Amino acid sequence: MRRIDLTSAGFLLLEKRETPMHVGGVNLFTLPDGADEQEFLTALRTQLRDCRDFRKPFGDYVVTGKTGLYWEKDEHIDMDYHVRHSALPSPGRYRELFSLASRLHTTLLDRTRPLWEMHIIEGLQDRQFAVYSKIHHAAIDGVGAMHITQAMCTEEPSAPLGYAPYSQEAYEAYKQERFGGATSTAAPNKRDMRNVLEALKQQYDSGMNLATAMRRFGLAFVGRSGNLAVPWHNVPKTSINTRVSGARRFVAQTFAFERVKNICKSMDATVNDVVLAMCAGALRRYLLSRDELPRHSLKAMAPVSLREEGDVDSSNAVGFITADMATNIYDPEKRLRTIQQSMRAGKDLLRELSPAEAALFMQLTQLPALLTS
Repeated sequence: MRRIDLTSAGFLLLEKRETPMHVGGVNLFTLPDGADEQEFLTALRTQLRDCRDFRKPFGDYVVTGKTGLYWEKDEHIDMDYHVRHSALPSPGRYRELFSLASRLHTTLLDRTRPLWEMHIIEGLQDRQFAVYSKIHHAAIDGVGAMHITQAMCTEEPSAPLGYAPYSQEAYEAYKQERFGGATSTAAPNKRDMRNVLEALKQQYDSGMNLATAMRRFGLAFVGRSGNLAVPWHNVPKTSINTRVSGARRFVAQTFAFERVKNICKSMDATVNDVVLAMCAGALRRYLLSRDELPRHSLKAMAPVSLREEGDVDSSNAVGFITADMATNIYDPEKRLRTIQQSMRAGKDLLRELSPAEAALFMQLTQLPALLTS
């Protein structure tokens, strides 16, 4: 058995029917020229189901021990359960695809099995097919998911990889191609850890940096830390701030990425800044249409990667910044500037810490949410 680190365990402990803690993605593909759809998809399904040697933790399920949660190898993994093949009803539009993805994403993953599913979906128009993947956040974060997506794909339609994306073979090949085989792990060594405070005392010897970060974080709760935002300070009540059910709805919208990049260049902004500003503008228009735009701005949790360069081993190396969405600002440019300032303040706070310190800081600041859930 392998101990599940505190950040990953938090996603398991916080999960309930109303707040599933898995992540999912839909990828669209076009069949190669001349390929028979049924033969191609059958071969793809067989390739995915033939995997036997899994990279960690995709061959493991969660067990509870005396001192925490652990990954345990599944000796009898049922690949027919994890790799599924579905067909859309006619006419096979994106509407039917999104409806199916919504239904698949609503259900919780089975804790008695490895925490992932992959669905091959046929029946789309224009010789397309889709792959919907569903993985528990305890097993993967956003950057890790991108590594897996890149490992499972090839740019040559006539040269398939020949191995499953969750296999050890895919992991080793991708690591060698991308990083020359050398990787580092951002996860701190917790072999002697009974709780976070003991780890802070025995392993990091970084009390001054962490104490400074915690003090600034605490001052933000009472509005005395500049542009740094926190989740529970001046949060307005709207129809959005309410209890949710376990149902999920998947929709998609296409934007010209060249326009986004042009805004980034002219405003010295990141893509994340611009996307947050787009969301903020949409939220503002929606709340105005309902005559309930609040005086205080809405807040949003924005994930940030704490993963070190070359680290493809960690399940989770992620932290969170509370972004001020500036929904109470009319001018779009000023709104974007306010979002930028909020994001930079959060990043500056983490930048002062080492990766290990930043991971521990995130664990400490997330404990209140974990304990009150």
